Amino acid sequence: MRFRTESFVVLCLAVGAVSCASSDGADSSDPISSDPISSEAVATDTVDGTEPDTTAPATEPDTTPPATEPPSTEPPATEPPATEPPSTEVDEVSSDPEPTDPEPTDAELTDTTVEIIDPTVGALSFDVRSAGDPSAAAEGRTVMLLHGFPETNRSWDHVAAALAAEGYYAVAMNQRGYSAGARPEGVENYGATHLVDDVYAVADAVGAETFHVVGHDWGSLVAWSVAGREAIEGAGRVTSLTALSVGHPLAFVGARSDPNTDQAERSGYFEVFQSPDAQDLFLADDAAFYRSLFDGAGYSDAELDAYLDVLGTPDAMSAALDWYRAIDTPAAGAGQMIGVPTLYIWSTGDAALGREQAELTRDFVTGPYTFVEVPDASHWVVHEEPDLVTGAILDHLASVAG
Repeated sequence: MRFRTESFVVLCLAVGAVSCASSDGADSSDPISSDPISSEAVATDTVDGTEPDTTAPATEPDTTPPATEPPSTEPPATEPPATEPPSTEVDEVSSDPEPTDPEPTDAELTDTTVEIIDPTVGALSFDVRSAGDPSAAAEGRTVMLLHGFPETNRSWDHVAAALAAEGYYAVAMNQRGYSAGARPEGVENYGATHLVDDVYAVADAVGAETFHVVGHDWGSLVAWSVAGREAIEGAGRVTSLTALSVGHPLAFVGARSDPNTDQAERSGYFEVFQSPDAQDLFLADDAAFYRSLFDGAGYSDAELDAYLDVLGTPDAMSAALDWYRAIDTPAAGAGQMIGVPTLYIWSTGDAALGREQAELTRDFVTGPYTFVEVPDASHWVVHEEPDLVTGAILDHLASVAG
């Protein structure tokens, strides 16, 4: 059976932050994943919240493609932290927001490697694609860009160049498993806590004591957990969060476990990606299945070939899929209330992630919160709507600085 591109996106949601409920409403032990964004922004809500309501069910989310049966494992329920209900005051609502339209830029993109020491597996070398003046890191103007599955750091090229033109230092890393030098053996080395550790370690290596974090798809789930660690430790390192497609992990769990929503149905195809031989499915026949995931999103063969330069071997694709296989080990920050200024972008055309999880996300952000709804675009919103996405991110960063 052929998986739809949008169905595939749901699996990405399973980024391993929280376990998901099964399609019949029962809980399973699969964490949440990420979804795409798209098209023109229809509505923007900005809330300078106090403390949101966290009554959404706290079972850990699962993200499985609709083409297969969801996992049957039933994880224990977790209770989200009790907090005061969020402020209902809306500081700004626009039915037709117009994010900053960034000027085209010829900012140079530089490919380097960054070495870190992982306490479990030792030295790791990450491929980093950056733009802007590295000295901006000392001024708190680093933006960590986290890609999703099955893309690479090149998915951020347009955004990174525009950020550099505005004086930011944009750092897009090929994450664990995607970088050939950061591909340890063993599924246990791909749990979400390791993925969060990598972000902080690479930020340290580039001299960023503080940074903004931006993520799409799996990268979004990691970004939520990076900000969640900030909520736990209070170190003041994370200045702001931007999440694309995937809402807060507990919002996803709440929507998925609610029999009145279709989120469980949207999350149908998880076990296939966890199977030991899933990489063969992706790469067979000149990666025909892999390429089909991007159908209709406007990718050229050259763009997908560039992704496959990174993911086109069984070892590389298997390591990327290990994020799904390790989904039962969510990061400690996955279920935290988020206090840093947060921008969340969701697309109405995303078949993997429904409106319920998008709207519930507000309940898990205590700091200033902006929700941008983009009509009709697919999961690959960064590619389909690069100017809209970049403009929204630049507006968000400017509001934090202001």
